[in-house]
Amino acid sequence: MKTQKEQLKTIAQNKKALHDYFVLESFEAGIELFGTEVKSVRAGKVNLKDAWCSIVDGEIFVNGMHISPYEHGNIFNRDPLRVRRLLMHKKEIMRLFGTIKQEGLTLIPLSVYFKKGKAKVQVGLCKGKKLYDKRDAAARKEAARNIEREMKERLR
Repeated sequence: MKTQKEQLKTIAQNKKALHDYFVLESFEAGIELFGTEVKSVRAGKVNLKDAWCSIVDGEIFVNGMHISPYEHGNIFNRDPLRVRRLLMHKKEIMRLFGTIKQEGLTLIPLSVYFKKGKAKVQVGLCKGKKLYDKRDAAARKEAARNIEREMKERLR
């Protein structure tokens, strides 16, 4: 029997989103793909850098997610930047819609992965970082690196 770790295969992560936003909450959503897109995703040809999610008429869509055309797909390939529908429960979508409208938050795709053979997207409910927040995060990261480096040298 496979463990939970073996069943998740991460394809792409949106590192820029973690730099530009505070992730308050994350959700798992299925994604509606066509055959050649699935093959391209399995090959790891996904870019989430400038992607965001929108809610229109009770459905949630991912915009700006680039899935490169499959090499052997010829006429069956779709537009790499087309808007793709995400699959979530209606109740979850409506709760997200209310939260986004009230608090001015954003939905950002954080990662794409396969879970039990199905393509999934981790969507984060995010709040934008200000420039001073980014500087503070960078300073903390640098301090942690320096401490780690000093600890290694003292052990030698």
